[in-house]
Amino acid sequence: MTAPEPGPGPTPVAARALGPDLARGAMLLCIALANSHYFLRGPAVLGGYPRGGSELDAAVVWLLTTFVDGRAFPLFGLLFGYGVARIADRQAHRGPRRVRRLLWRRALGLIGVGFLHAVLLYVGDILAAYGVLLLVGAWLVRWPDRRLLVLAGLFFALGALPGGDSMTIDADPPGVEMLPPDLMTMLVRRPPVSVFVAVLGPIGFLCPFALGLWAGRRRILERPERHRVLLRAVAVGGLGVAVAGAQPIALVLAGLVDVPGRDVLELIGPLHDATGVPGGCGYAALVSLVALRFADRRGPLVEAIAATGQRSMTCYLAQSPVWTVTFAPFLLDLSGTLTVAGTALLAASTWLVTVVLADAMRRRGTPGPFEVLLRRITYGFVSRS
Repeated sequence: MTAPEPGPGPTPVAARALGPDLARGAMLLCIALANSHYFLRGPAVLGGYPRGGSELDAAVVWLLTTFVDGRAFPLFGLLFGYGVARIADRQAHRGPRRVRRLLWRRALGLIGVGFLHAVLLYVGDILAAYGVLLLVGAWLVRWPDRRLLVLAGLFFALGALPGGDSMTIDADPPGVEMLPPDLMTMLVRRPPVSVFVAVLGPIGFLCPFALGLWAGRRRILERPERHRVLLRAVAVGGLGVAVAGAQPIALVLAGLVDVPGRDVLELIGPLHDATGVPGGCGYAALVSLVALRFADRRGPLVEAIAATGQRSMTCYLAQSPVWTVTFAPFLLDLSGTLTVAGTALLAASTWLVTVVLADAMRRRGTPGPFEVLLRRITYGFVSRS
């Protein structure tokens, strides 16, 4: 079933396609799993995972490294670009200059919320990086397809270059920015780190963002019935590449093979990161095909996860208080106590709570508060859709 054509302004719920919302809602589970384990401490840490855990921990590490780490964030980058393309198309009647200004207002809203989020709750925030990306991306919406795809290819190749800046091979335990000993240290140390992450983060998101702009122009995720062959090929090929490309580092992090030398880590770490881009595209394609199957007969679970996706910014921000309370040294300080498996269970439980809360808001017809805020900044009014 094709979603009805939207009119000017933010897209009302009745006009939203199931695929993108379902993808955002489901992948917030992966975001929770990917973010939470980087708080863990131990005698030896590699790739955000303490070494020497139980067999269950090793299995969880393999699963997360293969299917989650470096795979969910490219998906959100793609969905972000897809959403920007749809906003630009819906607002095309305003003219290019006014569309850019609208997107810049949205970018400033993301930067403001993201910076506060990074300083007060989670220093690894991605919202501010998305905002910085959109300051540039507002110009990209008018680029021709070929130029967008060339840009995506260039930044994909850049991300695949051997080097030691991959989170996958980070051998250090979490620093004081993630685990500040007290509130004052947190407020002093986090702002410059947050600015650094926001400024450099867009480099890693530019490839999936450009691909999302390209896909958004064609409404591929909203009209999967017209693109079944492409979506099936991307789902199988993209996820296959992501799984295969993850294995060299996944086997190391899970403790199934010995840790190689730094020169080898600097090859397999970027390989893991780079193959996450086709993995993110594969996830988007897979969820769109699932959405096509359930478009005319949504059950309670599909509705709840889609409601989470419709409130993805609010639900993403709602995860961070859990990490702060659980891991901050001046609060529960469980970074050295929880195992990888225990932290994964905490992350899944946190996501499940946000799904329940989002579904409750859907039943009441209430949008997410941060979605309302961003819409007001972007469009100048509050929409209850």
